[in-house]
This record gives sequence, structure tokens and C-alpha cells, in this order.
Amino acid sequence: MLPAGPLMIEHRLIERMVDLLFAEEERINQHNVPDTDFLLVASDFLRTYADRCHHGKEENILFEELLTKTLADEHARILNELKDEHTTARINVRRLVDVRQRFFEGEAEAAEEIQQVLAVLTALYPAHIEKEDNHFFLQVMDYFTKKDQMDMLHRFWEFDEKLIHRVYGDIVKHIEEGTGN
Repeated sequence: MLPAGPLMIEHRLIERMVDLLFAEEERINQHNVPDTDFLLVASDFLRTYADRCHHGKEENILFEELLTKTLADEHARILNELKDEHTTARINVRRLVDVRQRFFEGEAEAAEEIQQVLAVLTALYPAHIEKEDNHFFLQVMDYFTKKDQMDMLHRFWEFDEKLIHRVYGDIVKHIEEGTGN
């Protein structure tokens, strides 16, 4: 299996969550009342699975390895776009967490902002995934030898094995420090 394989498999689960986000956006359009429980779960999914797990492997392993290579201009351009899109996703997930909390605390007008953030996320993720799946992941595998690819896969698996401990270690640490999560 190429290192692109696990990343593309992860995309399928992220797409399923994006479909649920889109459905929530439509539901808010009809009823103007966000499902704060769903938004809490969705935010956690986007932070933990999409960002820390999926983007973590991309940024800390694949992208770092690519930076040691002489990339074609097109691949270098896409790499920079992908990094920027990861930043945009993080900013908007943080916005979703904040605005969800404001709505939960009684700020009714926050429902409209929730819709706006959901619109950004439901537009961003599908385009981002399409770019990675169809214009980047498989194409950049050619920069690596078969051994490099196997080593990268091994690093992906190690990353995943350690992730849960890092995530929940951070949660406990933040609670102990009184900073929440």
C-alpha cells in the first residue's frame, strides 16, 4: 500500500462527517435552532480526527518529507495551498466551537454565525479532499522510493498509535491547569 492509501481512506470518514455538517446547516436553515450536542461531537471529530490525526500525518510526516525533495512547481504550489487550507479549517473549527458555546449560553443570533461557519467548512473540506485525492497524493508518491514509502507507512501507524495518548493526556493536563480543553 502507498502512504497515500491510509490518507485517502481517512478522507472517506471525513466526507461522511461533512455530509452530516451539511445536513445540520440545512436543518438550521429550516428551524433556526442548531443542535448543540451534534456540534460538540462534530467539533471534537474535526479537531481530533480530521486535524490532529489526519492533518497531523500529512503535515508532520508527508509534507515534511516532501520539503526534503525538489518538487515540481505544481506540487510545491499545491503543497502550500494544502497547508493554507489546513489553517483555514483550524480557524473555522475554533470559530464553530466558540459560536456553539455562545449559542448554548443563550445568544440566539449565534445561530446565523453557526450557519456561516458550517457553510465555510462544508465548502472547504470537499474541495480540499478532491485536491489531495486527485491532484496531489498519488502524484507525489513518485518522489519516494519503495523503501521510503514503507518507512512512511510505518511512521503513519506509529503516529496513530501515540495519538490517543497525546490527545487525552492534553485534555487532562488542561483540566488540571484550569484551562479547559
